[in-house]
Amino acid sequence: MPSLTCLAPTGPTATPTRTTATARRLMAICGTLLAALLCALSVGANSASAHAALTSTDPADGSVVKTAPREVTLNFSEGVLLSGDSVRVLDPKGKRVDTGKTAHVDGKSSTAAAGLHSGLPDGTYTVAWKAVSEDSHPVSGAFTFSIGAPSKTKAKVPTGEASDSTVSTLYGIGRYAAYGGFAALVGGCVFAGLCRSSRPVRKIAVGGWVTVFTASLLLLLLRGPYTDGEGIGGILDLGRLGDVLSTKPGAALLSRLLLLGAAAVFLAVLFGSYTRRTGEGEADARRRQDLAFGLGFGGTVMAVGLAATWAMAEHASVGLQRQLAMPVDVIHLIAVGVWLGGLASLAVTLRAGEPIGRAAVRRFSRLALGSVVALVVTGLYQSWRQVGSWGALTDTEYGRWLLVKVGLVAVLVGIAAVSRRWTGRLTDATEAAGAEANAEADAEAEAGAEQEAGSGAEADVAATADGTKAGAKAAVQAARPVRTGAADAAVDTRADTPADTPADGDPVRTAQLARQRAAKDKTATLRERDADRERSGLRRSVLAETIVAVALLAVATVLSGTQPGRAETEQAGARATKPVDQLNVDPVSVLIPYDTGPKSGRGKAVVMIEPALPGDNALHVFTTDLADRPVDVPEVKLSLTLKGKGIGPLRIPLERLSTGHWSAKTVQLPMAGTWQLSLTVRTSDIDQVTETRNVKVAQ
Repeated sequence: MPSLTCLAPTGPTATPTRTTATARRLMAICGTLLAALLCALSVGANSASAHAALTSTDPADGSVVKTAPREVTLNFSEGVLLSGDSVRVLDPKGKRVDTGKTAHVDGKSSTAAAGLHSGLPDGTYTVAWKAVSEDSHPVSGAFTFSIGAPSKTKAKVPTGEASDSTVSTLYGIGRYAAYGGFAALVGGCVFAGLCRSSRPVRKIAVGGWVTVFTASLLLLLLRGPYTDGEGIGGILDLGRLGDVLSTKPGAALLSRLLLLGAAAVFLAVLFGSYTRRTGEGEADARRRQDLAFGLGFGGTVMAVGLAATWAMAEHASVGLQRQLAMPVDVIHLIAVGVWLGGLASLAVTLRAGEPIGRAAVRRFSRLALGSVVALVVTGLYQSWRQVGSWGALTDTEYGRWLLVKVGLVAVLVGIAAVSRRWTGRLTDATEAAGAEANAEADAEAEAGAEQEAGSGAEADVAATADGTKAGAKAAVQAARPVRTGAADAAVDTRADTPADTPADGDPVRTAQLARQRAAKDKTATLRERDADRERSGLRRSVLAETIVAVALLAVATVLSGTQPGRAETEQAGARATKPVDQLNVDPVSVLIPYDTGPKSGRGKAVVMIEPALPGDNALHVFTTDLADRPVDVPEVKLSLTLKGKGIGPLRIPLERLSTGHWSAKTVQLPMAGTWQLSLTVRTSDIDQVTETRNVKVAQ
């Protein structure tokens, strides 16, 4: 990207055309980047997964047990919060058969168990579960198991969405608004206290407070429907607020609202009495210093407290080194607020044409640099903690979003470097102007000395010429437009005094003239702003930083709702290293209708291979009539062939266990691939049929 500083004017006749064109191209690129990123976020945010994953169940998913179990047990990758109906077990008719009480097993927060009624008949049962992971994200799912033999079921299996789509969208918007409001609140207050307080900065800080308060209140009301998977109507059920407040995320949101109440008082003092005392001079310096110390201490406490409401309820509160991760997360959030919120404050100040000294701009530049250093240090630690390995950066969703965030931070730092160079030019321009003025004064003094040393006649001629030149120079200077806002105001006042003073004291006329004067002052201020090329360049680069910062906040919001790469990698590793007989792999189940000819020779067969992996497998065959009632047949034969590798046919000896149920406890499958299953069913001495199907054996 070309540097803006190389296009700055180098002389009094230079024009800002190239600077303006480059700045506009920069803004167009940043705007395109933001639009593309928001489009990606609209897709990625929907696929943001929660963080607690189901690792195993007892009975296993898809398994067939001989007798009814006393309870159903679920194991998760991390701790979960349970409610009374977190686990529901439905019989083939869709009726609940659990006792309605869900609890952790032996106090382990990563488990859930639901008791079952006794005397359950044979058939396929559906287990629907939902919970909230420790980092506040809801999870849900379902699996099935069979008692005796599989059967048809009327139970409705959940689609896997833990929340209503409308509620989930609103909740995501609220989380993004809360992050943005926090950054605007913290950055605006820091900028006002340490750099420059003005009306636009006050709007940024107060707007941030209103945003984070409204978003937090909305999140608190949506928390119940969000975790329970209900529609937007659930927001009206205020009775569930008690349950929400008893959870860690609910307590964090309530704490945030209480702290924001104290922050409102802080804002009133910062932009009230403290700002008024700023112009009092030395008379009340001690009281102003005490007030500044109190505001600094109180503001730091409130900023840390607000940041802690995120750290105590999200990623930092779960996983390894949580005692260190939460303080690091607080520092990271405050650094983000100081940098991005300060950027927004500087951008609106420059855009409004408010007078801001070069020292104040350089002071914020140093603040921003310190914030970037803090972000890099804390971000590296968080990345190591959440990702864990280089491979997870590209193999997991969290890692890929993290790479996007790192890229945006790099772009932001690059634009910040341009802004710092513009800030340096502000100082250089002042020094150059002072040096030029000194050089002119010295030259005039030397010229005057030479003229005094000359002849009287020459001195008179020179004096006459100098007087003429001085008069011409004064006329030219008087004709030129003055760039200072104060001078403009003075000229306007002198010019408008006779005409602007109403003779009859009409209040309507007075108000009209006041509006006209305000419009003139605003126009003069904007003209002065645009005439200052260095400040215009700084204003455009800061605006570009702000646009990228908005996209960066969006990515950070998505990251906070995505399963960390370390957790995803560890879950995959645990499944890969688990013994074959404990693998949570869905068995292969194939339905094969058969018809041997006569009316009594029609029925269905279900072939189930578990776990359908290379090595030892269990195989079951269930035969039923067309009404799904188990029936016996004289003979069932089965073989498997892997044609691509020239293996087979492997004939599987079957043992009859009960009516309509044949089994082979040990079936050796040498390798993965698509196997051809051949099933022969004989229903009489002369009536039989052979059907073939393909089954897939995974790696």
